[in-house]
Amino acid sequence: MPDYTAKDVQNLRRLAGVGMMDAKRALDESNGTTDEALQWLRVKGLAKASAREDREASQGAVAAVRQGSTAAIVELRCETDFVAKAPEFVSLVDELAELVAADGEDAVSGRQDAVDKLRTSLQENITIGRVVRMESTQDQVLDSYLHQQAGRGVNSVLVLLQGGSQELAHEVATHIAFARPQYLRREDVPAEEVAAERATVEEISRNEGKPEASLPKVVEGRMNGWYKERVLLEQPYVRDEKRTIADLLGSAGVVRFAQVVIGS
Repeated sequence: MPDYTAKDVQNLRRLAGVGMMDAKRALDESNGTTDEALQWLRVKGLAKASAREDREASQGAVAAVRQGSTAAIVELRCETDFVAKAPEFVSLVDELAELVAADGEDAVSGRQDAVDKLRTSLQENITIGRVVRMESTQDQVLDSYLHQQAGRGVNSVLVLLQGGSQELAHEVATHIAFARPQYLRREDVPAEEVAAERATVEEISRNEGKPEASLPKVVEGRMNGWYKERVLLEQPYVRDEKRTIADLLGSAGVVRFAQVVIGS
C-alpha cells in the first residue's frame, strides 16, 4: 500500500478538481507521489471529472441477464438519453449484468476503469446505479423481464418463485413491469407509511362529510385501494383484472422480486 496521508488526498483533489475516490486511486497507482498522480489523472481523463460529477445522472440503461440458477439486473446512469442509447454504453451495461450474474454484486467494482473511460470519452457523468442479483434453489424458479426502448433497456424485473412454473414466473415479471408494485405483501409496508396514509384518508373522509359512524368502513375501503396500488399480491392481474396476483399464483409463492426503472 503506497504511503500517503489524508492531507495528500485533499491536496490532490484541490489541484486536479477530482473526487476523493479518484484522488485515492490516483495515489494508489502512483506510489503516493502527487506529481505522478496528477499525470495519471490526466492520462485517464479524470482531472476535470468533478465538474461532471455534480450534474444529475437521471438517464441511463438497464440490463437483465439470466444464467441458469442466477439472474442479475444492473443499471448504468448518465445525463442524457443520447448517451444512454450509444452502442458502447449499452454494451457496457450488458457486460456488467453478465458479470454480476456470474460472480456476484460486488463484481461491478472490477470494471470501474471501463466506467471511467466511458465517462471521459462521452463527456458525461456516468455512474453504476442499482445492482441486483438473485439465485434460485432446486425447487425455485427464476425469471426476468426487460422492456427496451430505442435499443436500450429501460425497465427490468427479476422474480423468484417457490413452487411455480417458468411460464408463471414470467407472467408475474411482466405484470410487475407494468404495475410497478413497491412491496410483496401488506405486512411489508412500513408501519409509519400506513399510519400516515390512514390519518390522511380519515381526514379527507371527514372533510367530505361522511357520518362518524360509517367512517371506519369508509377509511378501510380506501386503505384497501391504497394497498392494491402498492402490494404485488393484492394487485389486479394486468391481463385479467378480475383476478389478483395472489389468485394467479395459486399454490405458488413469490419469494422475492426486484424492479429497476430508468428515471425512478
